Amino acid sequence: MGKFLGVTIGVVVAFIGLVLLIAWWYEFLFILRGVIPVLLIFGGGIALIAGLSELKDTLKAKKE
Repeated sequence: MGKFLGVTIGVVVAFIGLVLLIAWWYEFLFILRGVIPVLLIFGGGIALIAGLSELKDTLKAKKE
């Protein structure tokens, strides 16, 4: 009975989420417009740190 209850609750919650996403579409886009630049900045910073670390490792390996 527990597995069936979990699936039922999952379907109900997913349906409510879909309805609310449709109802609050403009608010969702407003938040998304604010979050995407921040994610790009963090992602770019992580890529920059990873690239510099790899470059440092390569230069260290050439010295040895």
